[in-house]
Amino acid sequence: GYYYASIPSLPGCFTQAKTYEELIRRLDEAISLYLEVNEPPEPDELREFVGVQRVEVESCQG
Repeated sequence: GYYYASIPSLPGCFTQAKTYEELIRRLDEAISLYLEVNEPPEPDELREFVGVQRVEVESCQG
């Protein structure tokens, strides 16, 4: 499985990784790269955090 993260206030800024620790490193890099080519957005009036949840699913094949 993979972890996925996005920054809603930075359109198109997202990343994925196999571990949570790698995800945080890649997210920091994604934000830096986004801000190199885009203007920083105005601060959001409402900030929302969506947590990370690991889910394991077993395959049920015929």
